[in-house]
Amino acid sequence: MQNIVLIGFMGTGKSTVGKRLAQALAWDFVDTDNEIGEITNLSVTEIFRRHGETRFRSEESIVVARLSQLDHIVIATGGGTVLNPLNWKALAHKGTVIGLHASLEEILNRIGHKNDRPLLKGSKEEIEKLWSERQGCYAQADYMIDTSQKNIDEVVSEILTILRRLNNNEFSGIAND
Repeated sequence: MQNIVLIGFMGTGKSTVGKRLAQALAWDFVDTDNEIGEITNLSVTEIFRRHGETRFRSEESIVVARLSQLDHIVIATGGGTVLNPLNWKALAHKGTVIGLHASLEEILNRIGHKNDRPLLKGSKEEIEKLWSERQGCYAQADYMIDTSQKNIDEVVSEILTILRRLNNNEFSGIAND
């Protein structure tokens, strides 16, 4: 195993869990949305507003292609990153893909009024449709973890348990907390 790739819908905890997991593993952490922002000098919201989703997805694929060549990193993807089969293939080639899932209600509670996500600007019905459409793609992950009723440490601990099993206890020295 060379990388850990966290996928899932917006608000499932990919970035927060990814940072904590990377610390536990003493690996680097990269959030694809943040990386796109660094490269373009624009926020995700600004890219969508100025150039549209197509341009954003193009930038995203460039970032994914570069990151997928690295080793020992935890990658938190944007919610739509793995909808592109080429992105999925690149990330899965050198990574264990872990899907984070949360109920739509929990996602909406987490995001709340500070929602700056361009694809979550619609009605609850539109958001629910997007959430439902993406679940089949996320379910293709190597492992799925429901984060709805778990705190960050519980999710990280569950991932570390999976990694220990996968890698013959290579990660046995990593604390569970």
